[in-house]
Amino acid sequence: MSMKINSLAIGGVLALVLVDQTAWGAETAPAAATATSPTSPNASASPAPAKAAATVPEDPADLVPHYRGGPATPADEAEMAKLTQLPLLAAGSGEGDFQIKPPYAPAPEQTPRPDVPKGKVVKFTMQSAESKFYPDTGLRDWKPTRVVTVYIPSQYVPGTPAPLLVTHDAMGATNNQLATILDNMIADHRLPVMVAVMVPNGGGDARGSERGLEYDTVSGKYAEFIEAEVLPRVTKEFGVTFTKDPDGRATMGGSSGGAVAFTMAWFHPEWYHRVLTYSGTYTNNETPKDPKLPNGAWEFHQHLIPQNPVKPLRVWMEVGANDNGSVNTAADLHNWVIANERMAGVLKAKGYHYQFVFAEGAGHVDSKVVAQTLPKALEWLWQGYQPEKKE
Repeated sequence: MSMKINSLAIGGVLALVLVDQTAWGAETAPAAATATSPTSPNASASPAPAKAAATVPEDPADLVPHYRGGPATPADEAEMAKLTQLPLLAAGSGEGDFQIKPPYAPAPEQTPRPDVPKGKVVKFTMQSAESKFYPDTGLRDWKPTRVVTVYIPSQYVPGTPAPLLVTHDAMGATNNQLATILDNMIADHRLPVMVAVMVPNGGGDARGSERGLEYDTVSGKYAEFIEAEVLPRVTKEFGVTFTKDPDGRATMGGSSGGAVAFTMAWFHPEWYHRVLTYSGTYTNNETPKDPKLPNGAWEFHQHLIPQNPVKPLRVWMEVGANDNGSVNTAADLHNWVIANERMAGVLKAKGYHYQFVFAEGAGHVDSKVVAQTLPKALEWLWQGYQPEKKE
């Protein structure tokens, strides 16, 4: 393994980083880099400091980079540096591009309040072998079961069509994070009385895995799986009726879970109009490849959004300054910072309703950023929703 010390400017900060010059082709990083590039949305993702040399500063902003296709070029670095000049996100910020800065602190909506009625958090198990969409695929880490978590607010009236929030990687299920947020915000009339369905992935991560197949495939298949197999089970198990109004349906996720959140709405806008993503994997991760979309989810900002009529979507999205691939050249289609920045750019150019947040000093699906921003992101996402009187 050939190593060297490089200097790298990210977000205007000069850092010394330890570079592994050995090429690696797998989608996941080598063991030395894995800790700095977590993909689980519920993991703490602030990048760890490099440890190999005394000359490397013990600074959380440092990265152990894993170059794909070579380091970021001066043009790449200039494109990312522009994000540090964005206006700060503030209360009442509307559509457009913003930045936030550390230190990050949990939003108060994540603390249970004794004066707020608590919704039910229930679970059920799906047998993967029974699925018509994702039976035993033989892919890496395929799981025979998945346990779905469902939040039903105390204000829900059985038989009433409920607004829906679907999350990927069961995002928000850990420690009842999402349930607590929804309890507080529904009670304060800041969000509609919605049901959240938190669906875990089918196993593994990245290319060649079940999760990679489900989340990184650029098609409507995963949305069809949710519609045909997951939501009917929620209705059967718990008597919940979901609205058919796509304006009353949202999908949310981080990393590849963010990519599939957007993919669901893009291919099935008749089902979903609202999308929330953290560190969305709008990169070239799809496997097996679709020859019509050879660059995977990179195609969204490269071709699909620019070349198609505007769809009735409302999108909130975030990326961290030290996100996956932030040291990579964009030419290899694996720089998450540039991918998300370009997504915001094409959404703006086409006139979409969107809000893009660049998080200084943050890593991939950074748990501290999620804890601070999720309540207000949900509130922004659901602006303008008016439930239908009759369905």
